[in-house]
Amino acid sequence: MQRRSAIKNLTMAMGGLLSLPSWASGWTPESIGSVSMLSFNEENTLAEIVETLIPETNTPGAKSLKVHQFAMRMVNDCYAEAAQQSFKQGLKTTDDAAQKAYNKGFVECTPQQRLELLKQLSASSDTPAKQFVNTIKNLTIQGYMNSEYVMVNIQKYNMAPGFYHGCVPVKK
Repeated sequence: MQRRSAIKNLTMAMGGLLSLPSWASGWTPESIGSVSMLSFNEENTLAEIVETLIPETNTPGAKSLKVHQFAMRMVNDCYAEAAQQSFKQGLKTTDDAAQKAYNKGFVECTPQQRLELLKQLSASSDTPAKQFVNTIKNLTIQGYMNSEYVMVNIQKYNMAPGFYHGCVPVKK
C-alpha cells in the first residue's frame, strides 16, 4: 500500500513542477488575475518603482506590461507571511524616503528623483530597504523578460522550434 501512495505523491509532485514554468513564463495580466494584497496607493507606488527600473522607450515599459501585478502575485503566492510584510514595509519606506528627500511622495517625484532614491536605498545601511530594492529589481526583471510581449516580439520565442516537413522530395 505504501508503494501506491508513494507513486501517487511522486506523480502529483512532478505535475506541480511541470506546471509551474508554464505559469511563470509567457504570462499576461489577464492570466494573473487580480491581487488585492496592497492598497491602491501602494500599488501605484509599486507600479512607479517598476517603471523606474525598466522605463518605456521604443518598447513598452514595465508599467505598461503590468509587471507590478506580476510582482504582487509572486509575493502573494510564493513568499512567506514575514516576507510579504517586509515587502509592504519596503513600499512604505520608499515612500517615506521620497517624502523626506523631496517633500513629496514617490509617485509625484520625477523619474530622475525616483532613480536616485532607489540607488540611495540600495546603497543604504538599512538592510530591509536594501533587500526590498533587490527583491523588486529581481521580480521586475523576471516579470518583464517572461512577459508575453517580450517573449514573442523581442526574443522571437517559438514554442516548437524546428518544423516537420512530411512531403519533401528525396534525392537519390
